[in-house]
Amino acid sequence: MTFAMHVNGQPTDAEPRPGQCLRTYLRERGWFGVKKGCDAGDCGACTVQVDGEPVHSCLYPAVRAEGRSVTTVEGLAGRDGELHPVQQRFLDAQGFQCGFCTAGLLMTTSALDAEQLTDLPRALKGNLCRCTGYRAIEDAVRGVKHTESPCAGQAVGRSLGAPAGPQVVTGTARYTFDLDVPGLLHMKLLRSPHPHARIVSIDTSAALRVPGVHAVLTHRDAPERLYSSARHEHPTEDPDDTRVLDDVVRFVGQRVAAVVAESEAAAEEGCRRIAVEYEQLPYVIDPEEAMAPGAPVIHPKGPESRIARAENNVCGEAHGETGDVEQGFAEADLVHEETFRTQRVQHASLETHGCVAYFEEAGETGEERIVVRSSTQVPFLTRRALCDLYDLPMEKVRVVAGRVGGGFGGKQEMLTEDIAVLAAMRLHRPVKLEFTRAEQFYGATTRHPFRITVKLGAKRDGTLTAIQFRVVSNTGAYGNHGPAVMFHSVGESMGVYRAPHKKVDAYSVYTNGVPAGAFRGYGLGQVTFAVESAMDELARRLGLDPLVLREKNIIGPGEHMEGPLGEEEDLHIASYGLDQCLGVVRTAVANDTSAELAPEGWLVGQGFAMAAIACGPPGGHIADATVKLLEDGTYDIAVGTAEFGNGTTTVHKQITAGALGTTVDRIAIRQSDTDVVRHDTGAFGSAGTVVAGKAVMKAANALAEQLLTFTAEYARTPRSLLRLTADAVECDGRVVTLKEIFEAARGKGVTLAADGHFGGSPRSIAFNSQWFRIAVDPDTGEIRILRSVHGADAGKVMNPLQCRGQVEGGVAQALGATLFERVLLDERGEVTTAAFRRYRLPAYADVPRTEVHFSDTSDAIGPLGAKSMSESPFNPVAPAFANALRDATGIRFTDPPFLRDQVWQALADRRQ
Repeated sequence: MTFAMHVNGQPTDAEPRPGQCLRTYLRERGWFGVKKGCDAGDCGACTVQVDGEPVHSCLYPAVRAEGRSVTTVEGLAGRDGELHPVQQRFLDAQGFQCGFCTAGLLMTTSALDAEQLTDLPRALKGNLCRCTGYRAIEDAVRGVKHTESPCAGQAVGRSLGAPAGPQVVTGTARYTFDLDVPGLLHMKLLRSPHPHARIVSIDTSAALRVPGVHAVLTHRDAPERLYSSARHEHPTEDPDDTRVLDDVVRFVGQRVAAVVAESEAAAEEGCRRIAVEYEQLPYVIDPEEAMAPGAPVIHPKGPESRIARAENNVCGEAHGETGDVEQGFAEADLVHEETFRTQRVQHASLETHGCVAYFEEAGETGEERIVVRSSTQVPFLTRRALCDLYDLPMEKVRVVAGRVGGGFGGKQEMLTEDIAVLAAMRLHRPVKLEFTRAEQFYGATTRHPFRITVKLGAKRDGTLTAIQFRVVSNTGAYGNHGPAVMFHSVGESMGVYRAPHKKVDAYSVYTNGVPAGAFRGYGLGQVTFAVESAMDELARRLGLDPLVLREKNIIGPGEHMEGPLGEEEDLHIASYGLDQCLGVVRTAVANDTSAELAPEGWLVGQGFAMAAIACGPPGGHIADATVKLLEDGTYDIAVGTAEFGNGTTTVHKQITAGALGTTVDRIAIRQSDTDVVRHDTGAFGSAGTVVAGKAVMKAANALAEQLLTFTAEYARTPRSLLRLTADAVECDGRVVTLKEIFEAARGKGVTLAADGHFGGSPRSIAFNSQWFRIAVDPDTGEIRILRSVHGADAGKVMNPLQCRGQVEGGVAQALGATLFERVLLDERGEVTTAAFRRYRLPAYADVPRTEVHFSDTSDAIGPLGAKSMSESPFNPVAPAFANALRDATGIRFTDPPFLRDQVWQALADRRQ
């Protein structure tokens, strides 16, 4: 009897492999809308319908679908291409950002009945979204439309939908692994079971005998060259302390060997058969202990590695003082000092790290080059690193990012491309490496855990006399981003306040734990939590309104951020909306009635915090862009920045449409491919709009000038009488189509195209505020958010719908870190929370609707007055919540997450 089932109405009789899940069965047959997020039934990205019932296909045995009808997101739309009503509603509400979770949400939502729609927290509990904050998803489910269709030239400032929206909701948007590569081999990694050990020997003979195994790579096959997995425009920002494969392992989970085989199963079996003899070495997990005399030295390397003090495990450090803090504290009427700790947090992008390395013929000569298709925020920097590592010329390497399923800083690393390229070059075959969800926890990076001591001195009227920080950042076993995160963490967090005396002592410290890396906020979230909590406590001890204390001490318009580590000369307050952000808080407090929603007997409190962030990283962030007229009278943008839900694609089209007087549907975009433009530093540091967007603006403006100048000559009409329209140029009553202009230019050998470049400097500053009203059950420690309000100074808001989504997503992610997210390590540094069911992400039921209010400002530096707003909403959330919790309970909680059992215990201890 033959196997038979229907997928999206199409019969298939291919029999599943023994034990094969429905997810892999469907993807192997080209139904790429079915995503891999966890392979444990935790995230819902793989949801499909079997006979109309939604199931998690990663857990559903393919053989159980025999005789059944399976529907994936590709099968939701009608045969005539008309979208399913749910798909249309997700488009209209923009119920997605990166879109990796969207197919699963669509499959769940389209199966809900009327009763289930009345209880969305229960109905959507099996589907996670890391980007949106769920408000947009709820609006999509409810049929609320937010998108607009503005007239030609009027795109900026309007709520346009994402250009890739139709592809996202139909499952045709192509993410990293959504392609069929002939002859593909699969890589799996053997990882270290020890926190610190030297590899004495590796026997790969048994692994090589496994049927289907093609190669086993060890440190003997890897280059000796040291590098950093972190990607920055200037590689010297990070210590060179990493090898592709090393003969010394420094954390549990470090890669030891790579097995390449015909299937993942064969590669996994090969890993199990590798015999490794280790010499175990002393290890250290606590950063304070790591700096102490006699601690094991984790990286005994020389000065060429740019490690600050290798003998003390100090990866980087910063010390500075302005004025005399001891004098400042002596002058104070009140001195408050407190120590805070912040935990490791996982980025938890639903698309894990991974890449495919393969070969293609390039150029007119047909010479072969290697192509790396990667889930990365930094394709150009990754290409440069690969060329440096393997001594390859730039033209021999192409790096491409498809649509990326979430980043949050975690993909500002080279964690898979280096080893995949090594294998592809060795075997001259395509090689795929895709992290499992568990590997994402112990083989990728986390947010840096910090220990921060804040000391504040103030007069009775609240005037600050001194600020002092001591910061210890745990960078883990490798220093990728370690020094840079440390420096950034003590910048704007201190600089936003005026004080005559300031001092910083900061350390980035190696330990034998999973490496930390770039994470949304880049260190500011950790230190802002501490300083904003301390400011709140200082206000309470002075008997002042915490809002009044902030207003008394914050920097004002035209002032420079001054700190003990020196002034960043290219950083300016080019627009000032902090006062408006604080005004949002004042209005929320004055008009709030949410306390009435608290159950009887619960403790009620309110609190706020504020934050500042530079619009772009220091030291330069480069973007190149090209805009050109095409033969059919439409336009093409080429830009390097990757799209992973950050919305840059939409904004770049809006900027171009405004400059050229056209509509966004007449603009195509090519991006995140090292072939399309000269260079792009990458999609990080809040640079997508303010850096790449500025390069696009310059290119579009230059093309507009070219078009008008050429058409004036061609039509013999004074240039002052010309006007660009959607598909033509109006010439004093005559209309010349863009198609005609293109042909006329081609006839004269003229290419109507223009380049734009921006180097990321000067930079402006964005501001945010967050306010909560919460209720706490003293009998259980349960916390409910009664109201959430956010103030955002984004300058000219290019796309209100999209920008609001960035704020809501940042608040939701920060609430996860505030309330329950934490990567736990045991006494050996091994991660014990390597699955979503042990590492709790915010679900629909956990996230309140946040009221978002934008300041009315226009920036003098950003494109068309815009400022960045992707990282900054995260930063004030934890301290605002902590301050509300302090107000409700009278207890200052200093170590997030604020778990309900810990809150209950603190309340119980106080009652005793």
